Amino acid sequence: MEENTRIAIAAVIVEDPDAVEEMNGVLHEYSVYIIGRMGIPYRKKNISLISVALDAPSEIISALTGKLGRIKGITVKTAYSKV
Repeated sequence: MEENTRIAIAAVIVEDPDAVEEMNGVLHEYSVYIIGRMGIPYRKKNISLISVALDAPSEIISALTGKLGRIKGITVKTAYSKV
């Protein structure tokens, strides 16, 4: 990765299972910046909780999370490392 990248975690909550295909498409677009991804289905509430670890320039992280946040049924928040 580039020298001017940031490390971040995007916390994604999927409340609509129909949104998963579009979400995966967006994540695939940015796959070069994704360090790793972990998904936890919470069947009791019929939602999924996903963490996406990123190493990317700030504007790329913002673009990715912005696209995810515009998907109906998806909520996303990002935390950045101070490193």
